[in-house]
Amino acid sequence: MIQVTNVSKAYSGKKVVDNVSVSIPKGKITSFIGPNGAGKSSLLSMISRLVTKDSGEIMIEGKEVSQWKSGDLAKKISILKQSNHISLRLTVRELVSFGRFPYSQGRLTNEDKKYIDEAIRYMELEDMQDKYLHQLSGGQTQRAYIAMVIAQNTDYILLDEPLNNLDMKHSVQIMKILRKLVTDLDKTIVIVIHDINFASCYSDYIVALKDGKIENEGRTDKIIQSNVLRGIYDMDIEIEEINDNKICVYYA
Repeated sequence: MIQVTNVSKAYSGKKVVDNVSVSIPKGKITSFIGPNGAGKSSLLSMISRLVTKDSGEIMIEGKEVSQWKSGDLAKKISILKQSNHISLRLTVRELVSFGRFPYSQGRLTNEDKKYIDEAIRYMELEDMQDKYLHQLSGGQTQRAYIAMVIAQNTDYILLDEPLNNLDMKHSVQIMKILRKLVTDLDKTIVIVIHDINFASCYSDYIVALKDGKIENEGRTDKIIQSNVLRGIYDMDIEIEEINDNKICVYYA
């Protein structure tokens, strides 16, 4: 379990995360939603230790995140940030292989190769695994980075807007794969996501942030309600039920 207690972060004197406390349920998909500037990405980065918190406590399976050795933490938590830029000339397969570095230290074993093959297959990248990243579209590149995270095979997977640059087909594919990782492999997944309908259809738990604070949190069916969403986004959002899914209508 991930337990965040009274965590804050400020840049140039402005708090972007303000005394936030939240528990991330294990073996579930938790979505961080909310308007731009709400602190979602900053909170995710502090949980993964990419960004140092100013105050508070983040416990990962009972151990403060600052106390984890880097190598051990990389086997426990993987994260994909919004902007991924590797200047090296890499093929898709070489990029995905980076996910195994905490285990292989660059010397790939047969077990490493098995995870790499599986991740490439998950993302339907077999036909382009030998292409260089600069030859890919934005959506193909995003899928390659997600495959790298899957190959890392951590208990906790943190994804910051993983659907960026993806078309509808591959956005649905990604969310179905995340659902499968939770259902079949008991992974714990935390995603920052702007499309509240994807959050509604695929999340177990939603944490809504606004102005650096938690505006609301709870099971998905509790959060995907018009009165709750109005408080988060300051706009009226109608809810329709389609095939047992709550769909938010916010463009009418």
